[in-house]
Amino acid sequence: MVASATGEPGGGPLRLLVLQPTPYCNLDCDYCYLTTREDRSRLSLEVFDVALERVLSSPYIDGPFTLLWHAGEPLTVPPAFYDAATERLHAALKRHGHPPELVQQSLQTNGITINDAWCACLARNGIHVGVSVDGPAFLHDVHRRTRSGKPSHAATMRGIRALQRHQIPFNVIAVLTADALEHADALYDFFTGNGIREVGFNMEETEGGNSHSSLDQPALEARYTAFMQRFWQRVIAEPGRLRLREFDGIASLACSDQRLAQTDMNHPFVIVNVDAHGNVSSFDPELLGVVTERFGSFAFGNVLSHSLEQVAADPRFGQVQREMRAGVEACRSSCAYFGLCGGGAGSNKYFEHGRFDTTETQSCRYRIKLVADVVLAGLEQQLGLSEAA
Repeated sequence: MVASATGEPGGGPLRLLVLQPTPYCNLDCDYCYLTTREDRSRLSLEVFDVALERVLSSPYIDGPFTLLWHAGEPLTVPPAFYDAATERLHAALKRHGHPPELVQQSLQTNGITINDAWCACLARNGIHVGVSVDGPAFLHDVHRRTRSGKPSHAATMRGIRALQRHQIPFNVIAVLTADALEHADALYDFFTGNGIREVGFNMEETEGGNSHSSLDQPALEARYTAFMQRFWQRVIAEPGRLRLREFDGIASLACSDQRLAQTDMNHPFVIVNVDAHGNVSSFDPELLGVVTERFGSFAFGNVLSHSLEQVAADPRFGQVQREMRAGVEACRSSCAYFGLCGGGAGSNKYFEHGRFDTTETQSCRYRIKLVADVVLAGLEQQLGLSEAA
């Protein structure tokens, strides 16, 4: 860890490098935070090479990290790009004296273009896959439609079937909107009935291009809690059949002495984000590409002209870092859930409050507080420390 030129504490170690192969997306989801998803720009291999060099020559490399292809739809870029990128990645690692195992590639996709050729590409390049699917068609197709307004669920499921046919491991991310809160059983049955074993719930957030969340109603918190209680009941009734990221994360912390001091998204250079033009930032990937009145762009440099140390020296970077740190400390001193949260994500604070040095957000209530109450009550009941409701 190094100190920045602004005198702020340094960051890292790097655990996630988020690269944007293109901002373009072939869907037009109504809750998407991306404001540039019609932009068909592509990350050139030359910019990719420079981005790798900036990262691997930085002081933030200390152990394995994930290279995540994300933001826009990665599979609108052809398989040949990922073949070439993997070859260049391995060559760069070799030049810097690192084994190929230092980096695990991953990508997040809507799955609608996955076919046998894509499965072959993913397999030969060792790319882990996350698929976005919001459950059964009657929930998914309300929000996740093509640019011409057609439903996308059937195409996404064809992609999932291809991954399963080729035995390519994948996990699923499902966005929870207000529509989903009465359908815990339908969601559980959909996932298990389709052989999906690892799921994460992303709540619909007020973020970037999505200026309003359907969950932004205090009355919905009771429905959300009831949804999570029912989903917990279904998960524990069939051990090993389905893993939910939110339950696993809180249960692992609750059953150990470990507590979070911070999160990857509010500590500099644990995450590095590079868009298709080479613009670079840190902290939450959701901040890259956003332009604000207070800070301007959250891109603090470009890999073609700036090292990561020079990015850290940008005065705006120092201002964001100080404000985020103040927000983390405010959470630490005021919130009983801090050890499960680590101060939250700066993007949620900024998009909900217009600042980073604030505390509670709708996101932390839904993602941490309400889920933690459900998990802790469930664990106590399993251990015989409380009576069943």
